[in-house]
Amino acid sequence: LSIEQKKTIWAYFFLFVPLTFYLLIRIYPTFSSFNISFTDWDIVSSEKQFIGLENYQKMVNDPVFLKTLVNTFRYVIFGLPVTLVLSFIIAYNLNKIKRGLGLYRTLYFIPYMTSLVAVSWVWRWLYQPLPLGFFNNILSFFGLAQQPFLQSTSQALPSILAPTIWVEIGFQVIIFLAGLKAVPEFLYEAADIDGADNWQKLFKITIPLLRPTIIFLVVMGTIKYLRIFTQVYSMTFQGEGGPLNSTKPLVLY
Repeated sequence: LSIEQKKTIWAYFFLFVPLTFYLLIRIYPTFSSFNISFTDWDIVSSEKQFIGLENYQKMVNDPVFLKTLVNTFRYVIFGLPVTLVLSFIIAYNLNKIKRGLGLYRTLYFIPYMTSLVAVSWVWRWLYQPLPLGFFNNILSFFGLAQQPFLQSTSQALPSILAPTIWVEIGFQVIIFLAGLKAVPEFLYEAADIDGADNWQKLFKITIPLLRPTIIFLVVMGTIKYLRIFTQVYSMTFQGEGGPLNSTKPLVLY
């Protein structure tokens, strides 16, 4: 065997293990669940009766399912753009700092490293009514009416989105910073010579070169918001995605 053939064999060998692991924990359970969805399965007796599309018909006709579907897309549609924009603004300004960048980077990343359950319980306390809730105490201090937050069908979902965005910003800031550091400095120097202002450099150099980073963050962010669970389960009453299913995502359905 030639050296190139040996390298190819070793490459496939090292790919075999993670690929097999992925097939076992991802692909097989997915197809298994898909097959089960066509049956009426009694977990206790392990009896499976084929019923065709009956489960899907029940699901489509269930108003709770439609509500959770809308809620899930609301998490993505409202949460992802806000997270991306805020993260980029923070990272763009942090990238200009010459000293203490490591400290700021750590401070922004700490919420992301913290347990989501702990974060959710802290924010749940912040939303509590008087005299416990921090936010309502602030509103009361300025003579404003207290807000129901998690007890309101219109405010509950934004109230859950707030800590979710706060946590996710820590991850996206770090990724944006890495992308900004990878932009060649000579491009900015050439733009300065040509008389380009900061806005032109931002939209003609920075953002186009950050396209792979942005695509990565959009994909990762979409997956995370589609799979939102811990915050809803920990912050709503009895973890049911209330009030009146106003915050329930598909994962909780």
